[in-house]
Amino acid sequence: MAALGWLTPRRRSATARSVLAGEASAEAARKSARNTPEPEAAEPEFPVLGDDRAAAFFDLDNTVMQGAALFHFGRGLYKRKFFETRDLVKFAWQQAWFRLAGVEDPEHMQDARDSALSIVKGHRVAELETIGEEIYDEYMADRIWPGTRALAQAHLDAGQKVWLVTAAPVEIAQVIARRLGLTGALGTVAESVDGVYTGRLVGEPLHGPAKAEAVRALAVAEDLDLSRCAAYSDSHNDIPMLSLVGHPYAINPDAKLRKHARDKDWRLRDYRTGRKAAKVGIPAAAGVGAVAGGTAAAIALTRRRR
Repeated sequence: MAALGWLTPRRRSATARSVLAGEASAEAARKSARNTPEPEAAEPEFPVLGDDRAAAFFDLDNTVMQGAALFHFGRGLYKRKFFETRDLVKFAWQQAWFRLAGVEDPEHMQDARDSALSIVKGHRVAELETIGEEIYDEYMADRIWPGTRALAQAHLDAGQKVWLVTAAPVEIAQVIARRLGLTGALGTVAESVDGVYTGRLVGEPLHGPAKAEAVRALAVAEDLDLSRCAAYSDSHNDIPMLSLVGHPYAINPDAKLRKHARDKDWRLRDYRTGRKAAKVGIPAAAGVGAVAGGTAAAIALTRRRR
């Protein structure tokens, strides 16, 4: 930590939390990683030929999946009576903002994090993992972007490891990664003692700079060459992560990321409208389904129960 001495105490503390969150997420991801099968003899050309020092890192919300994983997780917990209707309305509002604005609001993310921590405090980790499997089938499976899924599969087919990188709880992220056949996931690590959640985080949410720290820590542990790796995201908040790798991609980008990607000559792909960005350079994927009506359904549900 000596290298951080030039920073003010406040910034040094924030940086230290990002590093701690990143290292904790990388450790959790490696423990849960599935073995990647050996590449077949005929390797595809996209996007990088088989390379055991290359990997791909995918943001989750609005990159791999339509909407926010934490919102869908909240809906599932509400269904199981983990919290009250007023809390679901709050989740629904956050999801509506996410869809309409197309950006991650730090205040909403903070509220969602605090709500989630209070909800799971005292519950067993194993219980949430089991519920996560059920919630994936109920709310998430039909919201995976086929185009992004095809990109991830191309990396797997080339013999590379593919990791989700998300601010969502690592347990939920690992469920999604496993169900998609990916290697594993980097996510926010909630503290647990003897298998029970304490209601505190290890470090901070895996967001912004913390994602970059997690990818960097995993790359060191896995002996990856980041200049040969790829990363995908929709959000300008992930520019630190995208800037780490040699092959950054903007998927369904927000306005700030779209501008940054064009300035940096990064590749773009937008699955929300079916249009191709000017600088694609990657194969077309399967058709894209209609945007899910998760928020409308959640709001309608709360009205019926009032």
